[in-house]
Amino acid sequence: MCFSAEASFAGGLVITAIGIATVTKVQKRNQLLFACIPLFFGFQQFIEGFLWLAIPHPEYMSYQKIGAYLYLIFAQALWPLIIPLSILLMEENTRTKRILRIILVIGIALSIFYISCLFIYKVSPQINCYHILYVSDFPLAISNTALVFYLITAFTPLFLSSVKGTKVMGGLMLIACIFSMLFYTIYLTSVWCFFAALISAVVFWILRDLKKNPLLPV
Repeated sequence: MCFSAEASFAGGLVITAIGIATVTKVQKRNQLLFACIPLFFGFQQFIEGFLWLAIPHPEYMSYQKIGAYLYLIFAQALWPLIIPLSILLMEENTRTKRILRIILVIGIALSIFYISCLFIYKVSPQINCYHILYVSDFPLAISNTALVFYLITAFTPLFLSSVKGTKVMGGLMLIACIFSMLFYTIYLTSVWCFFAALISAVVFWILRDLKKNPLLPV
């Protein structure tokens, strides 16, 4: 997260607690991955909290690298898979499912790309102006192209889904992403993931409503 270790750990605790509560709202197995989204975001915040503690100490360089790579695996490689797959599992509309499968294939390719980059190129986390900056030598042109596909896999499934509430979640995340791009451009990975972590709490209300209204699409 973009302010301090305390803020990251506090955010991680809150989001994890919401995630645990969300899992209790699961009615069907096809909702489980979607319900775990806040838990994944909470775990990310804990990782970044440890990075805040490790970065100022050169003797913890190995922990810095482990934390940075683990964080980026979640932030860059796993979300293009988790979002479309979780929505696909819940979706009942046949036409929508076909589109979601295509997006999932894009997400798989994107995940492979990001994981490959993490193996090929160096990444180092730095604290800069109360933010964590993940410095890497990824090719800029390729990274910008990958970002476009990342946005497609992260947002489109939420807007396509027939499950009530996912469009609201997608809209909030899109607004947070645009805000982060405009005002925290070089810290986008850290700042947007923090906002997304907070917004992921919407998953609780989506599944709660599904439990209260079983006639809604599931």
